[in-house]
Amino acid sequence: MTRPDLSTDRLNASADDIYAALMEAHAGLNADASADLNARLILLLANLVGDPAAILAAITAAKRDKTKG
Repeated sequence: MTRPDLSTDRLNASADDIYAALMEAHAGLNADASADLNARLILLLANLVGDPAAILAAITAAKRDKTKG
């Protein structure tokens, strides 16, 4: 099985707009509500991706990146 490519930037110039929308969605939320929003968003995007291997690779990458900082 081919390893999913998580290194390619597919958002290009839209990344800043998406980041701004994400920050706006979290504005005024407490930590629990923010975590709930993130969980719902992750599940919606995982369903959209529809590739379990890619999703699991992204989880692994996110955990690895978290341990670096």
